[in-house]
This record gives sequence, structure tokens and C-alpha cells, in this order.
Amino acid sequence: MDAKMHHEEDLNPIDCHSIGHDEAEEAAAEAAAMAGESGDGKASAKSKGPVINRLFRACIKMGASDLHLKAGSPPRFRMAGDIRKAQEPPLTSKEIEDMIFEVITETQKKYFFEHGALDFAHQVPGLDRFRLNVFRQRGATSVAARRVTSKIADFEELHLPPILKEVAKFHQGLILLAGITGSGKSTTIAAMLNHINKTRACHIVTLEDPIEYIFQDEKAFINQREIGIDVKDFHQALKYLMREDPDVVLVGEMRDRDTFEAAVHAAETGHLVLGTIHASSASQTMTRILDLFPEEARAQVRQALMFNLKAVIAQKLLPSIHPERSRVPCCEIMITNPSIRKLIAEGRDFEITTVLKSATQEGMQDFTEALYKLVQEEYIDIRVALEVAPNPDELKMRMKGIRSGGRALLG
Repeated sequence: MDAKMHHEEDLNPIDCHSIGHDEAEEAAAEAAAMAGESGDGKASAKSKGPVINRLFRACIKMGASDLHLKAGSPPRFRMAGDIRKAQEPPLTSKEIEDMIFEVITETQKKYFFEHGALDFAHQVPGLDRFRLNVFRQRGATSVAARRVTSKIADFEELHLPPILKEVAKFHQGLILLAGITGSGKSTTIAAMLNHINKTRACHIVTLEDPIEYIFQDEKAFINQREIGIDVKDFHQALKYLMREDPDVVLVGEMRDRDTFEAAVHAAETGHLVLGTIHASSASQTMTRILDLFPEEARAQVRQALMFNLKAVIAQKLLPSIHPERSRVPCCEIMITNPSIRKLIAEGRDFEITTVLKSATQEGMQDFTEALYKLVQEEYIDIRVALEVAPNPDELKMRMKGIRSGGRALLG
């Protein structure tokens, strides 16, 4: 395993008490409330905010990306991709539930008990937001909380390919961000939406579950609708979407047929639509979309994609060796040109990578080229690049200056 891919046991534990507080008195009050040492302590902590904020402030101060809570274990933080254990006593399931129930509504609590899981967002006053998934496992309650920084970084700050700024200029069509959970899709979409917000006088509507980044109106104005709070469910949100007169729409994850059909309908009627999908590459994105439909409907889906799909950005988030960043995005970029449309129409999705290799002058690139650039720019270690490369031998050849050729497929 690469030297940067540590096991938890290799890392020193974190002392939350030494870095998670700005005031010692607040730390003591909240710690007492967590341990249930006294009713007065609990009331004092309550007056200073939810108990879980102590761990969230530690997460923010350390620059951690995630907080994990599990019954029978101390809190854990993800830092630069690695999980690190806090120097705290193990939490009970009740302590975890008490912290969570303090920051959710009765309706959300009821949903959690009925379904065994709940997604929601929580704002630490004056600091960052956290996207939480609370879930039951082995009869106990666990939490995975993703930190969402209050500042929306731009393309340059995130080290995203410059072509994404051009992709964000589209006024109509469908743009998809592909990648696994934790690959940075939400952050990239936020950068694209904020670029539109700053450069175009338009109406942006987002459908989110939950809301992550909070946008401030600039040249555009933005309405952010949270599923379960502002609207009952995605079906209702999609039903009323076109009546809200949007120019740009974020529909979140392409999780089912209804969401995809609503996104395509919005794109066909002149709107720019952004969405995410769990896929590892541009070609696999086509497969995942088609899998939402029965065989007899797939020809029509291909036609819809051929006319409305503008771009697919497949993204990975990799540990970085650059002194100014802990992780860096690696993007495969497909922009729909005549060659791509031909492949989609003819069902030759497996050949899409060939076009990406040949159309670099249009801003496209496959993962091999993206990894090569990051190694050359000294953002990632070659060992990490080879570990995640779709074809390590091809990347080795690229590092030697041998480019795997592609050709346009118009004939």
C-alpha cells in the first residue's frame, strides 16, 4: 500500500479537548453534559449550543473532512483521507442519540425511527455546515458527518480543469457530475453554480437532500429547496419545478427514472440542468442511465442523451503531496461533440474514451491524461496515480512520453 494510505493504527490519536475549544469553560460544560455528570452542567452546555458542536468545532479547527460516531468507540475524524481516533472515552448509543436528537425536529426523529436512517444538515453558528447521515447498525446508532465549508471555493482554488468554466457557460442542456460518494461532486457543482451566480443574471433553483452549500445572491438569484423541509419529497419538488420559472436547475442525484426524465424534460425546454450520478467514468455514466430504463425504452433514452447531454465530468478525490492542499480532484471530462453523439446513438459507449484521448484540444481528457498532469504538476505521487489508474501500463507509457492515440469517429 502507498505510504500516504495509512491504516488508522499507524496514526497518533487526536486530543479533541486541546484543539476543539476556544474557551475552556465551554469545553468543560459540554463535556459534563455529554457524560451526564450534572443537570446544571447540561443546562449550561445547552445555553451555549448543541453538545455535538464541540466535536464539529474540533473537526473544523483540525481541517478534517468527516466526523464518525459509533457506539462503543471514541469519535473518529477523517484527515487528508485517513481516519484518526480521538482521545476520548467510547460513546454509548444513547449519548450519540442525545446529541443528534438535540439538533433535529420531531418529524425527522420519527422518520429515523421508522426507516433506520436519516439525512440532514446542521450549521455550526458562524462556522461551517455539516451533512449528516444517522443510521442504525447492530441495534445501535452511528453517525457519518461530512464537513461543508462555509466558503464556496472557485475553480482555481479547487485546482479544477479550466474547461469547467466554459462548461458552466452553457445556457441549455444536461451536465452530469459522476463519481463515488466522497469524490467531491458537490463541491465541484457548487463552484459551477457560484460561477453562474456571479456571471449571469438568471434564476437558479436547487433541489437538495439536504442543502449543503448556502449561496448568496449575486448577479443571479437562487432558491434552494430542501427535501423533507421545504417540500415533501423529490416527486413533489420535480412536479412544481417548471412552475418556478428557473433558468438553471440542480436536481441532485440521478437516482431513478422519474428524476432523469424530469431533468431531460427541463433540458429539452431550454433550461440548464446539473445533476450527479454514481459512476466511475463517462462511459459508465451512459450504462448507469440506461439501467434505469427497460430495454424497450433505451433507444429513446439514447436519443434524448444525444440531443441534450452537454458534458460529463467524472471525478476522483486523491491524496496530494502539494504543500498547500491535502487532497486534489482528478477529472475525466467528456464534452458532447459530433463524435460523442455518434457513439451514443450507435450504442458504442465503450469507445468514448477513444474520443476523450483525441479531443484534448476541445478540453476533453480521460483519467490517464488527468493523472499524468497531476503527477507532472507535483500534486500527486506517481504511486497513488498508478494505484487508481484505470490502466496502469498506459499511464507508465504516458509518463515516458508515449501517448496512446485516439481518433475522431465521425465516419
